[in-house]
Amino acid sequence: MDFVGILTACLVVGGTGLVIGLLLGFAGKTFEVKVDERVAAVREALPSNNCGACGYAGCDACAEAIVAGKASVNACPVGGEACANAIAEIMGTTSEETQKMVAFVKCNGTCDKTKDRFEYYGSHDCYEAAMSTGGGAKQCSYGCLGLGSCVKACQFDALSIVNGIAKVDPEKCTSCGQCIKACPKGLIELVPYGKKYHIACNSHDMGKDVIASCENGCIGCTMCVRNCPVQAVTMDNFVAVIDYDKCVECGKCDEVCKRDIII
Repeated sequence: MDFVGILTACLVVGGTGLVIGLLLGFAGKTFEVKVDERVAAVREALPSNNCGACGYAGCDACAEAIVAGKASVNACPVGGEACANAIAEIMGTTSEETQKMVAFVKCNGTCDKTKDRFEYYGSHDCYEAAMSTGGGAKQCSYGCLGLGSCVKACQFDALSIVNGIAKVDPEKCTSCGQCIKACPKGLIELVPYGKKYHIACNSHDMGKDVIASCENGCIGCTMCVRNCPVQAVTMDNFVAVIDYDKCVECGKCDEVCKRDIII
């Protein structure tokens, strides 16, 4: 047995391993990417829903953006005030007070108040139904299809289908915005939590066409506009719109509306 050869081989292999180890250690120190410890702390404070409501691709990206100063400490609408305060403490700053927002479905065209053009037998999905003739079975092409795509998209059980239209439970809603993305009709918007009056119609048809399709549709009569003492109600393409910053919740608009669109 050639012990010299074996010893030489061991020394060569060992020496090579030592050199590689030293080189890897040097490279690790030289090219080390510094990670701000606050990123992990902020990530821990976030609710881990990864819903994208903050505008970033999940909680990891949101945490990095907050630490980098690209997003505010209250960037996560799901976490709410408690989450914002916790992140503010980590970042050594204060949490800005923001008004809580909740989703609202701009349709009051319940089954008993609307007319259908045909019976729909397709997939139980709003996007597919919206691709059918006239944008769905309902005669009002702007109305809620009632198939529940928004309900499926909500991670917080805040939506349900009631009498053919989607309804939001404001106490459960976290304003994550997933239902807004899921609605092919663009019927869902975020409104200030606690505001009493909302326009439950999104139809841009002229009055006579609205009357023919829905008993609860806005016909653009402008009675709400003319009777608002603070000019908080305006018309936008034949449908009423409330400016929540101006609204004093006097209820005058609701009193004069005969179409039951202000709820």
